[in-house]
Amino acid sequence: MIETERLLIREFRISDAVDLHEYLSDGTTYRFEPGAPISQEKALALAEERSKGDNFLAVELKAEGRMIGHLYWAPEEPPEFLAWEIGYIFNRKYQGKGYCTEAVRAFLDANRLKPGIHRINAYCNPENVASWKVLEKAGMKREGYFRKRGFFRRDGAGIPLWHDCYAYGILADE
Repeated sequence: MIETERLLIREFRISDAVDLHEYLSDGTTYRFEPGAPISQEKALALAEERSKGDNFLAVELKAEGRMIGHLYWAPEEPPEFLAWEIGYIFNRKYQGKGYCTEAVRAFLDANRLKPGIHRINAYCNPENVASWKVLEKAGMKREGYFRKRGFFRRDGAGIPLWHDCYAYGILADE
């Protein structure tokens, strides 16, 4: 667990399903993310799955005792490069208050010096200004711009709707 002035970054709990559903059922969450709004049943299944894994961490607002977002954390391939990826999604109701920046900065500070980590990467759509500002405020550096790197959706004819991507990174010794 990582504690900041306002937040707890902790393991997921099954009881986080209600808070998870609140923001993963909101269609605006998926503007820059894969997927589609989820049901309460799917939120419960996700919370249970995430409570048993290591790749997702809940971000709890201490003052309210509720989860307001989550972090994604996973090794990248190949493993010998010692590179990890961080990502995040926060409830729209709690955006614009510095919570995401606070969580990402604290998480990077707590993890980048650990053995087995050479660098931490993050990726975001250039149109997602709030996201790349979080990464920059947290100390990551913009290292690349990929044109039409990926897609999350297809049009009516099944053609991919490609999007561009910024790549950010921070080295363990920075």
